[in-house]
Amino acid sequence: MRRLRAKGQPIRLFAESDKDRRLRLRALELIEEKGHERQSGQNDFKKALEDVENVEREMRNKNKGKKKDGAEQAAATVLDLDLIKTDPDKLYPIIYYALKRTLKEWEEAMDERPEQVKRTTQGKLAAATQVQSAEYLKPLFRALRSRSLPADVLARMAEIVHHMQQRQYQKANDSYLRLSIGNAPWPIGVTMVGIHERSAREKISADQVAHVLNDEVSRKYIQSLKRLLTFSQTKYPPEDISQLMG
Repeated sequence: MRRLRAKGQPIRLFAESDKDRRLRLRALELIEEKGHERQSGQNDFKKALEDVENVEREMRNKNKGKKKDGAEQAAATVLDLDLIKTDPDKLYPIIYYALKRTLKEWEEAMDERPEQVKRTTQGKLAAATQVQSAEYLKPLFRALRSRSLPADVLARMAEIVHHMQQRQYQKANDSYLRLSIGNAPWPIGVTMVGIHERSAREKISADQVAHVLNDEVSRKYIQSLKRLLTFSQTKYPPEDISQLMG
């Protein structure tokens, strides 16, 4: 904590574990060490930090020459939440292209920053966070392409995308929390206690599994999903300030 404070850095980032915090501190220290040799087996954050310029260049090259097509139209389509019940399969491409579009806009925002900002420690960390998030989101994009998400996860993703498109970031954050921590706060014994009986039983039967806690891959892409929300809120702020995420 003292070392992070001395560098003018936040003591802890959103959803950051103690291990992640130590890795972030180490990455900052490595940036300041001139002529330090790169080591094998680096963690993904430090690797993203070192390779950010090459990764960004490759991604820009891949995007050159692409024309507007059905994918871009799908990204611009406001997701209809009724599809959750009527035709959930239609949600997959809408969610996929909407998230891809936001991720691309985030990448472009990093690239458009002034060079003097990019060269700062904070600028490099911001770029590394974007590259790391893009990597963490790959398993989610694969699941969306293969249409293999659990029904409750798909529903929460649909809500997040819908509210993000509507700039209702507080509502999007509520759906994000339901996705990341589940909806089963009551212990089994509470189902037999007075006024809580109906509420507890409903919570146990629906959204019981906190998917983000069960799988490290899921935890990483859901954490990156929150980063997309944060970026989107910055680029497209809501008219109603009550919809800002805390």
